[in-house]
Amino acid sequence: MSTRIADLDAGGAPLLGEPLPVELANTRYAVRGVPHEGLAEPEHLAAWLRDIAPRLSAPPSDAALLAVDARDLAAALDLRECVAALLHAAMTDTAPAADTVARLNTYTRAAPHWRELTWPTATTHTRAEPIAAVLAELADATIDLVTGPDRAELRPCHGPGCVLHFVKNNPRREWCSAGCGNRARVARHYQRTKNPPRM
Repeated sequence: MSTRIADLDAGGAPLLGEPLPVELANTRYAVRGVPHEGLAEPEHLAAWLRDIAPRLSAPPSDAALLAVDARDLAAALDLRECVAALLHAAMTDTAPAADTVARLNTYTRAAPHWRELTWPTATTHTRAEPIAAVLAELADATIDLVTGPDRAELRPCHGPGCVLHFVKNNPRREWCSAGCGNRARVARHYQRTKNPPRM
């Protein structure tokens, strides 16, 4: 692994400014319909955590990120499977499997945290290992997302070949990104010009 946190290979997983659970689910993505794994290596997880660190209540240190290993990656991938299943359940208004809920709850319990006032702000603390603490925060954010008001706004992207999700924060939004919207418009235009209406 690289010795500088800035040099870590991000693995290509997109960051679209979505809630963190959606960002985690979106680390499995597609390019032109071909599936890609954005967290294939521990280095990719470390880089992804580095990139979302400003959004975390207790971001891991550079040393903790450089120490991310295969065990941390396995835990993150397991949590991602839970998150993806819960997002799907929320979007389809179905009950998730009981073991999925139990696994997610294991992550939230792994890192109890508390806040302390450090005038004029507050600081979040935990006794958990740094990566376990981040995974617990992501699990907790998943609970908030699938039980809160944004649940009704969760959507799968309908862009050609896209497998990402997003929170519909605008009534006109239909895709995860402008790029998917452009591809969808181009595909519709192509279909119209390829098969013009008969007179």
